[in-house]
Amino acid sequence: MTYDFDLICIGGGSGGIACAKRSASYGKKTLVIERQRLGGTCVNVGCVPKKVMWSAAHIAHTVKHDMKHYGFSTDSEVKLDFPKLKQARDNYVKRLNGIYASGFERAGVECVFGEATFVDKHTVKVVSQEDGMKKETNYTAEKIVIATGGRPHFPPGEGIEENCISSDGFFELEDLPKVAVVVGAGYIAVELAGVLNSLGAETHLVVRKGKALREFDPMISDGLDKEMVKAGIMIHRNTNGVAKVTADDQKKKTVTLHSGDVIYGADVVLMAAGRVPNTEDLCAECEWAPNTETLHLESCGVKVTPRKYIIVDEYQNTNVDNIYALGDVAGVVELTPMAIAAGRRLADRLFSGNPDLAFAKVSYENVPTVVFSHPTIGTCGITESKAIEKYGQDNVKVYTSRFSDSHYGIFDVQPEDKPKTLMKLVCAGVEEKVVGIHVLGMGADEMMQGFGVAMKMGATKADLDSCVAIHPTASEELVTMGTWGTSPQESGAKVSTLNGAASAEPKLS
Repeated sequence: MTYDFDLICIGGGSGGIACAKRSASYGKKTLVIERQRLGGTCVNVGCVPKKVMWSAAHIAHTVKHDMKHYGFSTDSEVKLDFPKLKQARDNYVKRLNGIYASGFERAGVECVFGEATFVDKHTVKVVSQEDGMKKETNYTAEKIVIATGGRPHFPPGEGIEENCISSDGFFELEDLPKVAVVVGAGYIAVELAGVLNSLGAETHLVVRKGKALREFDPMISDGLDKEMVKAGIMIHRNTNGVAKVTADDQKKKTVTLHSGDVIYGADVVLMAAGRVPNTEDLCAECEWAPNTETLHLESCGVKVTPRKYIIVDEYQNTNVDNIYALGDVAGVVELTPMAIAAGRRLADRLFSGNPDLAFAKVSYENVPTVVFSHPTIGTCGITESKAIEKYGQDNVKVYTSRFSDSHYGIFDVQPEDKPKTLMKLVCAGVEEKVVGIHVLGMGADEMMQGFGVAMKMGATKADLDSCVAIHPTASEELVTMGTWGTSPQESGAKVSTLNGAASAEPKLS
């Protein structure tokens, strides 16, 4: 049978773009269907604009708290022009949208904008607007990838959806709120609470249980909790969530928690209580979304979980032989670089023709990640408790360190008042293989990438010790923990790095 395209990617976010461009590089005719702006959540209302706001908050923190210790002063108050910051950020995002469009042109990828609907397993209908008129076009492809991502979720409760914004809405704010309430205990909640607080808003963080980031190693989550409190964030604990949100005539919000606590006078209530996959356009029976604009997965037979994530195997295959899914919509590891890697590896497997890539797939293990909190968190691998559960208490050895970064060395404050960097190495087995690295503190975001490479290569504690420290840095602590050089002298490297061994040499042709 002849099709219009070799591949259709539904979703022009990170995963869909990566898969489409890699497929086109193999000479395949490829189409991307996107209903909004190219780049998906990450570029438009996620990682990219969030990092801009984090950077602004970092500058604000430096000016307010650090500058004076280094001898700097100003003759007048340093003020934030929030509308100017927003305009610059939005312009940056718009440029990135254009870069993606240009990238499609160079790669030979076609792109259409509109709502996609499955007609059958090889056919997708796209509904778009052209000159104010509704237009419907059918496209066929041998293979179809679903990469529609996810979106913020509003929990049930009186007035919540009407009087709250999501993380998407955060990027629409025209002014910095004086009082902000952030609801949630995950990445997004602590990141945006940190930004708002550092920029000068009175910030409340509402968590259902005792603290945020409960799935992280306790040393890290407890450490962040202390730093957030020290920074002035008011944390409302053990609330069991928000019961209702009301607004008065001045649009001031009153937030009533299930615990009975009440927060008055909020300008903004930001719900960051979780995300859901964008399958409402794919599945007519999604309980959490209106049954309009449906893509009708039932038309092609793709199965979803009770939470509406598309069911895939390790190769991104769905239960339908020519349909695949990747990224947040599959709910495995919901990170932008993960979706990009999955998209490229899927294209390699399907279209490269290279026998070495016939079983190509992405690895979902030892994925380094960062939380852009204040201070930042970097982590890779499993927590101490997970390691004990997996390997047994007697097979796990843990190294920890707590110190003040040299940045704070000259600060004229008591040692305990200086921000702390916390580090933990979780090792397992007789060789002390590193199975978890967890860092809280200045520079954690930048140092974790390299240590992630080491973990992917099977580094042991002795391997870390074998790398000479870079001084003075915070990251040197990770290669000098414990009594240096006394760990079992076993290497995870293909060519041992231990005891002064020569570095591996490349194979020459």
